[in-house]
Amino acid sequence: MLLWNRPDGPVSYTLILAHGAGAPMDSPFMDDIAQRLAARGVAVARFEFPYMAARRHDGRRRPPHPQALLLSCWREIHAEVRQQVTGPLAVGGKSMGGRMASLLADELGADALVCLGYPFHAVGKVDKPRVAHLADLKTPTLIIQGERDPMGDRPTVAGYRLSGAIHLCWLAAGDHDLKPLKASGITHEQHLDSAADAIVRFLAGPVQE
Repeated sequence: MLLWNRPDGPVSYTLILAHGAGAPMDSPFMDDIAQRLAARGVAVARFEFPYMAARRHDGRRRPPHPQALLLSCWREIHAEVRQQVTGPLAVGGKSMGGRMASLLADELGADALVCLGYPFHAVGKVDKPRVAHLADLKTPTLIIQGERDPMGDRPTVAGYRLSGAIHLCWLAAGDHDLKPLKASGITHEQHLDSAADAIVRFLAGPVQE
């Protein structure tokens, strides 16, 4: 099942947005960012991986399926959306959803990749980075990251070798959900607006160049 947020006016881009490991496609974060993007002319299609869809039916929490199954699901959803839309099509997601998209972006021939809170490593496992494939990524990529994200803060990410196709957008004092510290004087809503603005600017680039 696809959950769509479509602009009232012309569509500049379509983005398939996958959820993170622990929250569904209609979590407050996913709702907020999808609505903000649709208001800015980007159509957003959300979906759920099978383990999360099963939780919706019986309420039981499950861990994500093995990576191969998650990637297979991504391929099916991309093919489904590609048949429904014309124009440029981006892939991406929140945390795990974005990481899975990053593993497939080149294969799928995506026009762009957008990751929100990329899990560069598991919490507390800085010594086990998940970045090997990012060194050779060819798809134009935007990663929006909170500066204090426990799965990849600014100092840690600075030490990784990332492809020149990857653009990083750092949000001051933001955590994994892009929430800033209260002491920063910035609200979560402001960061979500900044994220949406950055995505729209980024998507406008690759297709027009």
